[in-house]
Amino acid sequence: MSERPPFHLAFPVNDLAEARYFYGTVLGCPEGRSSDEWVDFDFHGHQIVAHLSPETVQARSNRVDGNDVPVRHFGLVLSMDAWQKISQRLKIAGAKFIIEPRVRFAGQAGEQATLFVLDPSGNALEFKAFKDSRRLFAK
Repeated sequence: MSERPPFHLAFPVNDLAEARYFYGTVLGCPEGRSSDEWVDFDFHGHQIVAHLSPETVQARSNRVDGNDVPVRHFGLVLSMDAWQKISQRLKIAGAKFIIEPRVRFAGQAGEQATLFVLDPSGNALEFKAFKDSRRLFAK
């Protein structure tokens, strides 16, 4: 089996200092290169780049298992242990949850622990962990 290539995601932020605190300190993502207008982070082996941008994008949401899930979001699928740890880090930091940590699709093929949180610029992130990680794409 070949190694999966890391993904790259660029996203807007209102304030680079806030982005550095949230992604670097709260989430524990090491900082990479930067300029006066952007900062890149190691997001568990993936490159995400916070770009300073004055515009704000109003996110839409769709209903998923009884919750309003932001259409525009990104995140990680973690092990259950890593999910518990990031959930605790976010709670301790007083992060703004859109959807509190919970289990959704209980008893179904896609049963998973999930949480949605906003970064200081209003970008939505999802962290999830599957009861059975082999079921990531199960129908």
